[in-house]
Amino acid sequence: VPTGRRPREPHTPLPSSSRHLSGRSAEVGAAVTVTGTDVTVRLLRWWDLAAVHAIEVRAFPETAWSVETFWSELAGIPATRYYIVAERADQIIGYAGLMTVRSDADVQTIAVAPDARRRGVGALLLDALLDEAGRRGCTRVTLEVAAAGEKARRLYTGRGFDAIARRTGYYGPGSDAVVMRLRLDSGASVGTARP
Repeated sequence: VPTGRRPREPHTPLPSSSRHLSGRSAEVGAAVTVTGTDVTVRLLRWWDLAAVHAIEVRAFPETAWSVETFWSELAGIPATRYYIVAERADQIIGYAGLMTVRSDADVQTIAVAPDARRRGVGALLLDALLDEAGRRGCTRVTLEVAAAGEKARRLYTGRGFDAIARRTGYYGPGSDAVVMRLRLDSGASVGTARP
């Protein structure tokens, strides 16, 4: 299930420091086991765009970003953007992006390939974004998620996000978004997020 995303908005390198990913401490770029499957989280690179866009079109058929939109996002790295991919057996199975401005962060997008869903990959990507927001000193993280996306909303609620608003027609006529927010302690990792 596609987790959440902005219809269009325009990323930052993964440091090699230790991360708390989905309840596990791991080096970013190192293999992390997710439900018995080796998954590696690493920075998104320009040569990943074809694979990322293929997932994008399947995950968000009505509102898919163009390849040009992804290029625009990559232009914001590292100043305000941070984009990562999840790989299994050298194949990209998911991606996520974060925008940061001062103490605010916004989850731009998270998507997992249909055949890789329900294995913790979305949670792994979200946790990496939240860790990066904390590393950058952000104290608030927001996102929009489809009001009909109950599984995605449960993932976010499980990480401490609260629904704070509803945007009518955000994803098109009859497709509303729920705006959610998480408060972080400055420099916090996922384990220290507070509601």
